[in-house]
Amino acid sequence: MSAAVPNDLVVALDVGTSSVRALLYDGRARPLPGAGAHVPYRPRIDRDGAAEVDADRLIGLVGGCLDELLRRARPVLTGPVGAVGVSTFWHSLVATDTEGRALTPLFLWADTRSRRAAEELAGRLDPEAVRRRTGCTLHASYWPARLAWLKRVRPDLWRRPVRWLSFGDLLYWRLFGHPATSLSMASGTGLFRLEDRSWDEELLAALDVDPARLPPLAEVESGLAPEFAARWPQLARATWLHAAGDGALANLGSGCVDPTQRALTVGTSGALRAMCSELPAPPPPGLWCYRLDAERLVVGGALSNGGNLQDWMSQVLNLDRPRLQEQLRQRRPGAHGLVFLPLLAGERSLGYAPHAFGAVAGLTLATTAEDIAQAGLEAIAIEFARVDRRLDEVLPAPRRLVASGAALLGSPSWMQVMADAIGRPVAAGRAEEASSRGAALFALERLRPDQAPPAEPGVTATFEPDEAAHRAYEGMRRRQEALYEVLVARRPPDA
Repeated sequence: MSAAVPNDLVVALDVGTSSVRALLYDGRARPLPGAGAHVPYRPRIDRDGAAEVDADRLIGLVGGCLDELLRRARPVLTGPVGAVGVSTFWHSLVATDTEGRALTPLFLWADTRSRRAAEELAGRLDPEAVRRRTGCTLHASYWPARLAWLKRVRPDLWRRPVRWLSFGDLLYWRLFGHPATSLSMASGTGLFRLEDRSWDEELLAALDVDPARLPPLAEVESGLAPEFAARWPQLARATWLHAAGDGALANLGSGCVDPTQRALTVGTSGALRAMCSELPAPPPPGLWCYRLDAERLVVGGALSNGGNLQDWMSQVLNLDRPRLQEQLRQRRPGAHGLVFLPLLAGERSLGYAPHAFGAVAGLTLATTAEDIAQAGLEAIAIEFARVDRRLDEVLPAPRRLVASGAALLGSPSWMQVMADAIGRPVAAGRAEEASSRGAALFALERLRPDQAPPAEPGVTATFEPDEAAHRAYEGMRRRQEALYEVLVARRPPDA
């Protein structure tokens, strides 16, 4: 590889729900060998629905990750970095004082303690009108429900001046000395009007939230605070793009930049998304729509259960994962005879039931741990098939889905199940860290707006659907939907 001009180098910072990564990329969006850092962490998860992390601790992990990246990059980084792109999870919320000090934990997308508040809001407002304006349903994942819940459990936050921020907003306040947010992060709050690109006044009034307490919109920053400029001299003069949503950046990083290819991501959670410049119609119920920037939107569905379900089954059922993958390859679809509702971490798309839970039906004395695990992995694929069918209502059929995320790319057997259940080719994306590569591309677009973008990363393998297997999964889908209807959809929330 030829040596890169220093200003053509960009840093991609990727803050996920289980780790922080930082990678150095060249001007063609290729990661430089050895120039990367990875810091895992665990949010606090509790039976009451809590999913949170200490915001200051996470900011400390980000700083440490950048320290380690710059240390490892010394052999190739001989000058300043041109730009920094940042990918973070959508929907997080933290309250701070007017100096940017956190007053609450950072609540993550998986926190469901505001589920009853979401139901109460839906009774007071027109949920469909809200969804059409914001692209988001009234659900515990988003800010409206969480703010309504916080007003009940933390009324003191409404008696003092506070700022309401996502994690990326707080990180940039610490780095640059003032609060701001991107169109992308604002669009994932559920408080933002997609078309007008402004905070939703009706929702703010219903929540008794002063719009002045929300961060203003911004695209880029420069001029790190002196503390950080001295700590990271290679980044001090860089253009820092405001944090964007990891899902939209995963589409960009995997080359799924128009509706002909949909991005299928399975990490801790999962999502299936298409990128477009505009929607031909409002997304049908169960789907959401967010922005990458002023010109690009992503529409799709998200599952709260993905790699986390696989991890849970491996631990609870005491399964050897490589052996499970081999068995999954050899077994016929549905050989277990079970119906599995894979909603252990709650539900987002398609039903958004605030009280959703997991269940397994059809157990007998002959059922094995491997049967249950196969049923769980197949059930996740069936949920993605349902999202894909709903996307077909507003977008043309894609030629393929491009997969990313360690949980899925690490399992060829599960990739084949996905292709069979969805009924479309599923390609393994060559960009192993699609959100990270997307952040690098986003930075390169800003750094060199007149140059052609780097080529798509390509794929390593494509899994073609088997028609007989697809028919079997269609029958399983109908049974899974019937069980959901009985146990979740018709069940009173407080039952």
